[in-house]
Amino acid sequence: MTENEISLILERQRAYFASGATLPVKNRLEALKRLRAAILTHEKEIHAALKKDLGKSSMESYMCETGLVLSELSHMIRHLPGYAKEKRVRTPLAQYISRSFCKPSPYGTVLIMSPWNYPFLLTVEPLVDALAAGNTAVVKPSAYSPAVTKIVERLLLECFSSEYVAVVTGGREENQCLLRQKFDYIFFTGSQSVGKEVLRHAAEYLTPVTLELGGKSPCIVDETADLKLAARRIVFGKFLNCGQTCVAPDYILCAESVKEELIQQLELQIRKQFGSAPLTNKRYGNIINQKHFDRICGLIEKEKLVYGGASDATALKIEPTLLSDVTWEDEVMQQEIFGPVLPILTFRRIPDVIREVESRPHPLALYLFSSHQPTIDAVLSRCRFGGGCVNDTIIHLATSAMGFGGFGESGMGAYHGKTGFDTFSHSKSIVDKKTFLDLPMRYQPYRKVNEALVRLFLK
Repeated sequence: MTENEISLILERQRAYFASGATLPVKNRLEALKRLRAAILTHEKEIHAALKKDLGKSSMESYMCETGLVLSELSHMIRHLPGYAKEKRVRTPLAQYISRSFCKPSPYGTVLIMSPWNYPFLLTVEPLVDALAAGNTAVVKPSAYSPAVTKIVERLLLECFSSEYVAVVTGGREENQCLLRQKFDYIFFTGSQSVGKEVLRHAAEYLTPVTLELGGKSPCIVDETADLKLAARRIVFGKFLNCGQTCVAPDYILCAESVKEELIQQLELQIRKQFGSAPLTNKRYGNIINQKHFDRICGLIEKEKLVYGGASDATALKIEPTLLSDVTWEDEVMQQEIFGPVLPILTFRRIPDVIREVESRPHPLALYLFSSHQPTIDAVLSRCRFGGGCVNDTIIHLATSAMGFGGFGESGMGAYHGKTGFDTFSHSKSIVDKKTFLDLPMRYQPYRKVNEALVRLFLK
């Protein structure tokens, strides 16, 4: 798609938004219901596309992609009338005889740029929030997941006119064309390096942004943890989607005293969940492309390998892999892994863990396995991160009741549920002042009696 074609889409969307067609709550609800019906109709095709791009099973596709989108749709359809209402607030005495309220209003035309690792979820879920808030949207899926991009484009064309929701396909050239346009809001999910580029372009027009990025999310396991349960949940969260999850545990920090037992439990859980030959397991997915396959394989140091490590270049599959005796200087600790390789480091004291985590870029997620409440309190209060779990992994993002987002280098802003509605809305603060009474104290010429009244009201 050329820059002229993209500009034309934006012009048509601005005109459509200016017409007021997206403002009535009734229209927004109808749009969300159309989208939900279309997803249910095309569910098998969506899952087939996810299988083609990432090797995901139907169960994993529903649990981690279509099911979560349907859950967000249900939440928005149920709560949108309440979210969209004006919220009355207290009026100070100095503004006597007036009504104060906050009115949520859509930004206008928003750009949603999504990644390849959860290509359906991370394209459509922010779109749900944007439409619920009353915006028009231009959606740009990743070029790395072409099968899902194709079904997303077909589904959205079926539900909406391009003046309401438009899909732009392509690669870097189209991304650059989009970022040169003036949008009212930009929502980006992807890598930190591309996130910086998005932010630079957004600064040109002072466009507000949400950046959902990644980072090295630690998984802390202390000596009081239930190691069997911890291993089960860590293996689930780490190797889901072959580790290609922005909130996957990137590495384990475990107490020295439980390291060997934890490794044994991790090995046992990998065999239980993926079988003794994961590369032939049809429900175990693949790496997205050759470039990422080669990069991940290059992080596996043979002398530190304790489990897994085998790969199939033809199928782009890498076994769930455990590395031990890893140091902070190793290559695997210098980048977000984003694959099925789990390094294990150790610690002696929780204060050392807190100091180490805090000395590094703030992660998108943090996971802590412990039954010691003082440890839990210390880690949660002193470590800065986007979100996380105590005694589990990744499930904190699977709810519309809490916002999901990063912190520091792992992103800015959040979405899901009410937080998502607020992200794509501007809250106008308004005072509706009545005309039958006008207090004179604020006007010149200033008098001592008026000053006394002002001091009485403003204290």
